[in-house]
Amino acid sequence: MTAPVMGKLDWQPALEVPELLAAPVRDGLADVTAYAAAIDAELADTAAFCAEYDVPMAASANCVIVLGKRAGEESYAAVLVLATDRADVNGVIRKHLGVRKISFAAQHDAVSTTSMEYGGITPIGLPADWPVLVDEAVVKAGMVVIGSGIRGSKLLLDGTELAKLPTATVLDLAQH
Repeated sequence: MTAPVMGKLDWQPALEVPELLAAPVRDGLADVTAYAAAIDAELADTAAFCAEYDVPMAASANCVIVLGKRAGEESYAAVLVLATDRADVNGVIRKHLGVRKISFAAQHDAVSTTSMEYGGITPIGLPADWPVLVDEAVVKAGMVVIGSGIRGSKLLLDGTELAKLPTATVLDLAQH
């Protein structure tokens, strides 16, 4: 399998470099074609990563964890949008999840519930009951870079792979 080219990175089939993946991500990659590359963990944040490794912002997708509340019940969900867009958390996402209040999950909660590093959280390998909301622009973007569950690497995959995740729903999530 020939690895795709994206930026100044050495992409390898992800399952062949398990040390570059958080444990839940390794487990979640069974049915996903993805590539992984090591990066400087200090450059994991999107803007710094894209600048250092020549990856266009439009080919980078960010995953955020949101916490919804309704009638005393709390539920988490993952939201994936291109780095060039902002997720409509209080509109489309809140309504889709059917929650009264929604916010970004606290950093320590996001880390402890996903078993992934902050700044590397990805929709692959999340708890099985979490909705994964994928912006339609991510699916249409072709090859995109996402987190790997750790700050020291990234994943590269076709955006359509994200739509195939077991709990994924593709929506127009970006604020316009």
